Amino acid sequence: MLVTQSEAALGADPMSWYLPVPQYADEATGTTWRVSRAWFDKKPGNYVLEVVSQGRTRALRGAYLRQGRFELVPLDDPELPALRAEAQEGELITYRPHRRAVVRAEGRYIKIFRPGQAIASAERCARVTILLDAGGTFTTPRILRSSEDVIAFSTVPGPTLNELSEDDYTTSDESFARAWEKWARSWVALLSVPPGNAARSVLNSLPLRSAEVEAAYLWRCVNRWLRHFENVPEMSPQVSALRAAAEDVTKNLLRTAPDPLVWSHGDLHSKQIIVVDDRSPLGLLDFDEGAQAEAARDLAKMDVRLELHRRRNDLSSARYLTAHNQVLAVAQELHVNPDRFHAYSDTIWLREALVPLPGRLAMATAVLDERAKHYQTTEA
Repeated sequence: MLVTQSEAALGADPMSWYLPVPQYADEATGTTWRVSRAWFDKKPGNYVLEVVSQGRTRALRGAYLRQGRFELVPLDDPELPALRAEAQEGELITYRPHRRAVVRAEGRYIKIFRPGQAIASAERCARVTILLDAGGTFTTPRILRSSEDVIAFSTVPGPTLNELSEDDYTTSDESFARAWEKWARSWVALLSVPPGNAARSVLNSLPLRSAEVEAAYLWRCVNRWLRHFENVPEMSPQVSALRAAAEDVTKNLLRTAPDPLVWSHGDLHSKQIIVVDDRSPLGLLDFDEGAQAEAARDLAKMDVRLELHRRRNDLSSARYLTAHNQVLAVAQELHVNPDRFHAYSDTIWLREALVPLPGRLAMATAVLDERAKHYQTTEA
């Protein structure tokens, strides 16, 4: 089964030619799959994919891309033995083969892990729920059942902030702005109230994601990217530029004193926030990766994802500015050092450059160059 990529996609980005991950792949059965996410596999030139079928019936699957050949991953994933049975309960909506999957079913979401890995995640989720309930600023899903490799969560009804941003017909700019203002007030309230004894105990039990930990993780990502491309002669300029960018980003992340540690969601973006109704608290999803970190870490992640949506034309410039300004307002209210916010933003942009999807390296490195020039102008 051979990979194909549209001529339009290749022509749209002159830097896409060297990336073996295409936008689309054709299966021998005639089904065309769009590549939604991609990860490096162990061997250079090999990738693990999440793909979505094109046509009337939407299906999401995992796939391999090995030396340019495309192959679907069977649902009998040996690393996720619960996947096939749980996938029959509803719709598979995210899937990283051999690592994790999520199924949307009636009244619940089901997360599938490797055997044994769901236990710690469920325990952390239960602890964080105590912390969030103490603040009363967010509605959270509840664990309905759990095992060593499965956690089923209740749903929180309502659209996400991301869905509101894409809805130009029933969501006015005013209601969109009110939703983001509500998130800003809620996030400030959550992180500003001194935790009581129970919440403090929960916070202290969470993993530490300090700047040093973040830098170490970044370099693991950089080295994984280099293993795939550093021996490709045509990639020599990109390899040199990426090494230099990683050195600069790491230096900026570690050169200034960190802000105080607070609770960190770990993967905060607009798809994680649910607008329940005008009177109820917002919903907050997927906080089982919660940790202790600087407030700048979550806010920078939120802001970078907003800009990614804008650059992909998934978010209008006007609505981007509405949301972006609320993120900056929260940072100011929480007394986040601007240097820390910029350092974490650069770190996240660099990680985006390492994602093996067409055009991502060119876009993210261009953003980093723009940001560097802006800092130089500002400091001058």
